[in-house]
Amino acid sequence: MKNHPFVSEAHEGKPWFEWIVAALVVSSGVLAALGYTMAATVLISVTAIVTGLVRLILRERSPWKVRSVAFDSFIGICLGVGLLATYFSVYIIL
Repeated sequence: MKNHPFVSEAHEGKPWFEWIVAALVVSSGVLAALGYTMAATVLISVTAIVTGLVRLILRERSPWKVRSVAFDSFIGICLGVGLLATYFSVYIIL
């Protein structure tokens, strides 16, 4: 059992912050379903960027933890920026 990975709720994110993120993701889905795709895209992108920045700034005290600080920050910020860039590049083409 020495090779068993360490898994503990104490080392994960805070539920209150995760519920806020979940509510924002659901809100984004509702906006998209109602036809407000730009608002939905901006909402989900800003959420991703903010979670990445929160993890980067607060490091181990962050309420948003998935993996390492570098991984969480990179994925969050790049997902948000990449999603905005993709949406607006398609928007400009059309």
